Amino acid sequence: MSLHSKAHRLPVLFLGLAAMLTGMSCVKSPSSSPPVPTVEGEGPASDATDETFLVKLETTKGDIVIEVHPAWAPNGAAHFRELVEADYYTDCAFFRVMPGFMCQAGVAGDPEVTARWMDRSIPDDPVIKSNEPGYVTFGNTGRPNSRSTHIFINYGDNKFLDSQLFAPFGRVIEGMEVATSINSQYGERPDQGQMKYQGNAYLRDNFPDLDYILKATVVSGETAGTESASAEGDATNSDADGASQGNEPAAESKAAETPAVETASESPAATESN
Repeated sequence: MSLHSKAHRLPVLFLGLAAMLTGMSCVKSPSSSPPVPTVEGEGPASDATDETFLVKLETTKGDIVIEVHPAWAPNGAAHFRELVEADYYTDCAFFRVMPGFMCQAGVAGDPEVTARWMDRSIPDDPVIKSNEPGYVTFGNTGRPNSRSTHIFINYGDNKFLDSQLFAPFGRVIEGMEVATSINSQYGERPDQGQMKYQGNAYLRDNFPDLDYILKATVVSGETAGTESASAEGDATNSDADGASQGNEPAAESKAAETPAVETASESPAATESN
């Protein structure tokens, strides 16, 4: 091969090598970051597990044991456990109690604690279980993905809440008679706005006889000595008087007016206010 032809081919070789290097520099390394769930709730719930667990509420009226089922509402169950383990519900009032309908708690006694958690809303879960007596559910504001800290125990057969995205995450397996004895004399009178900014000081000055969750604890996965009747049976028997007084229809009518109870307030038809 002549020197002339070699000299002619060298630029071509260099151009080919440059093209190869340029092409290699455009290949991106795969990201090792896990997918981030969207606000609509795509992707796995944080720390979600299918294992059922028990939560004991020590209240001013006695103990209530809730059997939590992540399979029913994975986002709700995981968030409830997170709140319990953070001691959020310590000294937390049952501020909205409606015989034959439900009892509701969820505003922390300390305004600083409320402020830290009030905007940590979670994605909606599909409604798998119905809001029947004894079932435990998060309140919402009536808007999508607005559940945060408010929980309620259904007293009556509140199936009308199912279509409003109130997804039960657990049920009372012990102490339904305690739940239905929570003081209802103040009804819906406590103001959620005042509660958020003044905490229990506002409640104790204005509603001194409210009942409270003294402490909430995740207990052993064992049945905690439960040979109790089903939550549905307990609730039906305990609430016969309240239901006969027509409280349930009134609650249903109110629920339709309230964006569920947040205010937008957080309740089930009980709502939560922001």
